[in-house]
Amino acid sequence: MNLALFDFAVSHVLRIGRIMKMARGNALLVGLGGSGRQTLTKLASLVCDYDIFTVQISKQYNLDQWQEDMKILMLKAGA
Repeated sequence: MNLALFDFAVSHVLRIGRIMKMARGNALLVGLGGSGRQTLTKLASLVCDYDIFTVQISKQYNLDQWQEDMKILMLKAGA
């Protein structure tokens, strides 16, 4: 992934990483589409050595697929 990191982006990566390392840490990232929230979060999780799980939603996505995704997520979280 090619990134141009500015001071503002680096401070966000550090802040997101610090929140992820906290016990029960969570954050709501708000901003315009294409502002880099997802990329900075992926970078912060890489720095923290965390795995990423992303649900890929499509038009055919249904309750059965949701349950399968949750099974995978719970197995990863519990293992």
